[in-house]
Amino acid sequence: MGRSALRVSTISVVLAGGGTAGHVEPAMAVADALTELDPQVRITALGTARGLETRLVPERGYDLRLITPVPLPRKPSMDLLRLPLRVRTAVRQTRAVFDAVEVDIVIGFGGYVSVPAYLAARPGLRRPRVPVVIHEANASAGWANRLGARSAQRVLAATPDPGLGAVEVVGVPVRASITSLDRAALRAQARAAFGFDNDARVLLVFGGSQGAQSINRAVSGAAQALAAQGISVLHAHGPKNTLDLPEPSGPPYVAVPYLDRMDLAYAAADLAICRSGAMTVAEVSAIGLPAVYVPLPIGNGEQRLNALPVVQAGGGLLIEDADLSPALVADTVTAVLGDADRLQQMTAAAALAGHRDAARRVAEVALDVARQYRADRKSVR
Repeated sequence: MGRSALRVSTISVVLAGGGTAGHVEPAMAVADALTELDPQVRITALGTARGLETRLVPERGYDLRLITPVPLPRKPSMDLLRLPLRVRTAVRQTRAVFDAVEVDIVIGFGGYVSVPAYLAARPGLRRPRVPVVIHEANASAGWANRLGARSAQRVLAATPDPGLGAVEVVGVPVRASITSLDRAALRAQARAAFGFDNDARVLLVFGGSQGAQSINRAVSGAAQALAAQGISVLHAHGPKNTLDLPEPSGPPYVAVPYLDRMDLAYAAADLAICRSGAMTVAEVSAIGLPAVYVPLPIGNGEQRLNALPVVQAGGGLLIEDADLSPALVADTVTAVLGDADRLQQMTAAAALAGHRDAARRVAEVALDVARQYRADRKSVR
């Protein structure tokens, strides 16, 4: 079947990165960058019915196609026995999507839907290869991207050595509303929105969309000590959590379940205390906000590795979750916010460690690979 005139001029991109916000948000940032670079580009996102992409992708106006999830069971179980069948089913479904959208390139971000995409992109008896560009957000790559990197045309990463061989370091793709944020210009409005004085010293505390209980306990426990030092606090504790706070005294301690306007929160803050997931580190450093990173104490230690480049550059501090306490929080925050020169140096270092153009760079690489793929196929005919 011949390609239509529209198809000849339109690059078709399939994004594979469903499951968690850490996979979906970079994919959507790249989708936006692709659209900015080439308004005619066709973008299709792969996902599963259980992932956040079922909400996030349609909200951003992109086409979502659902396939069977392929999680890797951690222990021997019936799910492990079912894995080969699930993989075959998901690959078949993915190839059907590729055919329907006449895919030119796959951009994979890891996670459950990436494995079928990487396998479906491999050449078959009557099926040409589909080029793959991989982006790895974590400092230690997951098994999906380790598999995909073996046959990918380009591998991009947030850090120099995520375990995928030779990579181009581009940072983590972050949405334009964050990378374009001018904290200084928005500061007065942001502080007024949360009830802080314009000249306040503000600590931002958050632990992801669900909060982080150890951070919640330690920072709320330091509330009186922070107030005594004249430090205001904006604390997103998670919708399922509550804080035990003393009677209000001194500067405001603003506790909210969730922050709908992270741009305002970032602009209001002088310093953050947060986890060090890849997206968190990317956003906080991209806007030049110094942070005290408290890595999640589970997994393979990737959160600690995510924060290290920024910490080593001088744009943040690292506290292990097991060491977290109200006294340590109070001492650490006071030492930073009480030293204007140190705070200014950390702010500058955080900005230098960030990557504001990561989404655009991934999009540029993908379009280059797709166009080369088309040119190569045309020359063979």
